[in-house]
Amino acid sequence: MFGHHHNHHRHERFAHRPFGFGGRHRHFGGRGRVFEQGDLRYVILQLIADKPSHGYEIIKAIEEKLAGAYAPSPGVVYPTLTLLEELGFVTVEAEGGKKLYTLTPEGAAALAENRATVDAIFSRMRDLGERHGARMAPQIVRAGENLKTALRLRLSQGPLSDEQVAAVAQALDVAAKAVEGA
Repeated sequence: MFGHHHNHHRHERFAHRPFGFGGRHRHFGGRGRVFEQGDLRYVILQLIADKPSHGYEIIKAIEEKLAGAYAPSPGVVYPTLTLLEELGFVTVEAEGGKKLYTLTPEGAAALAENRATVDAIFSRMRDLGERHGARMAPQIVRAGENLKTALRLRLSQGPLSDEQVAAVAQALDVAAKAVEGA
């Protein structure tokens, strides 16, 4: 009895939702949602329509469109891909140890029927990616990480003298003022 799945009921369980799969809300940096319930399936389907892809490529494409603000986990993407396959919206072809997902005519029809929703989702992703990209240029993220690493390494070397504490605090204050004035 344990471990027995009732997959033949899968489509019926999701029949009350358009397109079949709900899913959790995805948040954007704690400020609003990137994906409302069910949006990720449209994103994945559109990305596959644009270019047949492997699951990892889909994750990276979403992360790129959102300028690194969010990347869906494999635990969200792969079950969605499986559902899209079960619904007949994508086909899967094994390529070595990877699976290549390709859009079917049924998947293209589902995208066409939901074009306004898909366009709205991608528009929202584009806006969020632009806002995040403007706020968090990769050079700034790298420099901030370098500062945190340098501080952590210095503090892990043992207690600092009063002079060293003052020098580190002064360097951080100078950096803070330079950022504020930039």
